[in-house]
Amino acid sequence: MRSMPNLYFCQPHAKNQGMLRAVLSVNECDRVVRQHPATYVGEQFPELANGQDKAHDFAVISFRVDETTSVWRSGYYRLDSDLTKLNEAILELSR
Repeated sequence: MRSMPNLYFCQPHAKNQGMLRAVLSVNECDRVVRQHPATYVGEQFPELANGQDKAHDFAVISFRVDETTSVWRSGYYRLDSDLTKLNEAILELSR
């Protein structure tokens, strides 16, 4: 069975470092980032800013080495989109 990228929701105001929201195929990741651009942030999961309870919510997509493509490299991508709209995009994938 092939591994699939994970999408996490991070909510600094709730001191939520990252809650798994979805397991997506690479194709589904492509569809999501068409509406919600992702920025590569490296090989380590982004940390919440210490003491910044008003920091904006964000999402993270993680790719393991065996999940990479010519577009996606291993590591973490940050999506600074509104989590409600991002959640709607994820729900649309199943339709």
